Amino acid sequence: MTMKALIIGGGIAGPVAALALRRAGIDSEIYEEYDRGAEGVGAFLTLAVNGLEALRVLNLYDLVRDLGVDTPIMEITNGRGRRLAVFEQPSRTIKRADLYRVLRDEAVRAGVPIHYGKRLTSASPTLHGVRAYFADGTQAEGDLLIGADGLRSRTRMLIDPEAPRARYVGLLNTGGFADGVTVPGRPGVNHFIFGRRCFFGYLIHPDDGQVWWFANPPSRREPSREELAEISPQRWRALLLDLFEGDEGPMQDIIRATETIPAPWITYDFPSVPKWYTERMIIIGDAAHATSPASGQGASMAIEDAVVLAKCLRDADRPVDAFAAFERLRRSRVERIVAQGKRNGNGKAPGIVGAFFRDLILPVVMRQMAKRDSLAWMYDYRIDWDERVVPAA
Repeated sequence: MTMKALIIGGGIAGPVAALALRRAGIDSEIYEEYDRGAEGVGAFLTLAVNGLEALRVLNLYDLVRDLGVDTPIMEITNGRGRRLAVFEQPSRTIKRADLYRVLRDEAVRAGVPIHYGKRLTSASPTLHGVRAYFADGTQAEGDLLIGADGLRSRTRMLIDPEAPRARYVGLLNTGGFADGVTVPGRPGVNHFIFGRRCFFGYLIHPDDGQVWWFANPPSRREPSREELAEISPQRWRALLLDLFEGDEGPMQDIIRATETIPAPWITYDFPSVPKWYTERMIIIGDAAHATSPASGQGASMAIEDAVVLAKCLRDADRPVDAFAAFERLRRSRVERIVAQGKRNGNGKAPGIVGAFFRDLILPVVMRQMAKRDSLAWMYDYRIDWDERVVPAA
């Protein structure tokens, strides 16, 4: 009898996991908390080359190669207009909703059922598997349950009620799309600006000149969701404009040209989640190892997780053996990336003295990194689908 997985979460990791499992000969169904898909939700994200190559393993690369913007170059300046560094980092920047759409559509085309309005409340073992319970009173049974349910994962809490809460990294996040504004730069370049009081990034779309941007306003104290919701769109725009007052760069022009700026959201990461699995349940992606957006690796790690877990389940005799192999193959890598993302984020709001030393040291550090290719461990990671996973002794 074919094994069946219940996948909790229909964002990015969920559909990729379903497609990877299908290639491994395992059936699955996706259960999404919200009552609809994620069309039009979110801003944009970066798929690093390692994430793109993980999609290629599942023959999904062609789905995304024409989405968004190819962004192989990063240029870093400070708020005085001084160029600090330019370096290559192959990646593709994609609207989150577009990536979600193509992955979901491909999962549906492959015959994966997707159920909406299914908020997981609890789960319990059965004689040969696991039973999931949802807030609408329905249940589902499978051989295993995969929590691809993100930062606020219910599956993580079911696996370990003592699991640590996410760590606030001291930054808020916002962004948008600006039309009809002319800014310095060329398509294919991610422009990053260390403003005196706020970090800013933008790129220029090659087809229509639209500017995609984000900003990371610092906040030493973690605000509540209610506090953020109380900020009106007009006040939020004014606050952003004020943060870049006196800085060199097109930040204020871009903000003024953006019709809709979403309310800020809080940035978190997970330094380490001690327990990833039980005998029949496991977490992947942000549920297991959310990283600061400063790493540029969140989506790529989730995609890698999905492919590696499918390989482990293909080659192990029992789900729990596959889960142990998955953790052995993934934990050190993802926690190293989380740590790298934290270091990257720390430079976005260092204070006056810290900014002075950052601007002094960063050009030297970036040149040395380029010479030594010190981030090759992150970007050169590749998954060999045909290589068998050897279970732990």
